[in-house]
Amino acid sequence: MTRRPSPQEDLRAVLFDSGGVLMQPIGGRWHPRADFEQTVLAHVPSITSEQFEEAIAAGDRFLASSSPEPDDYHRLMLRHVGVDPTSELLADLSRDVPPATLLETYPEVMGTLEELSRRSVRMAVVSDAWPNLPDLHAGLGIGRFFEAYAISAVLGCNKPDPRMYHHASDALNLEPAQCLFLDDDPALVVAAIGLGYAGRAVCRGSLTTEIPSIASLAELLDLF
Repeated sequence: MTRRPSPQEDLRAVLFDSGGVLMQPIGGRWHPRADFEQTVLAHVPSITSEQFEEAIAAGDRFLASSSPEPDDYHRLMLRHVGVDPTSELLADLSRDVPPATLLETYPEVMGTLEELSRRSVRMAVVSDAWPNLPDLHAGLGIGRFFEAYAISAVLGCNKPDPRMYHHASDALNLEPAQCLFLDDDPALVVAAIGLGYAGRAVCRGSLTTEIPSIASLAELLDLF
């Protein structure tokens, strides 16, 4: 009798979400980046902590309703507290800084990516992020592992839009069933599974029983 391959034997690639899966912000906040208050205060020293809280809350609402460019996001927060968003201030808020000063990879990420690469597992990123994500990954030393990026700000859509997932698998020239999608949002994993992808939710705090999940990326090595 011919043995049927297990689902794991069909897998050829991993499609990674970025934030919450590969990397996290030092200090715990994604947006605005950790030096936002310090940068604004260098231009407008009178802004209070309460005003910053209000501005950041307004920025969160803006991000939840759209995929703005960084300058538009910063303009909204600054205008919310009555600050003139000058070109100098906007440039300062978006200035290049070493990614390692603001972001860090999870402890097991580098070793897992290296081992997956050694096993010839192909890798791509599917992330609701700004266009500079590949540069951030390069600065953290992980960009070399990824053959393709599906980035919301580039494609003009966000997960769970099927175009996000398909852009990555198409770039790898693979069928959805040959790709394992990872995200820390279980709903986005469910959406990927509905499109024919394999999926795992990354639940670093507590595993979900609703869909297949992992607590560490190191568990991927059991699948390839």
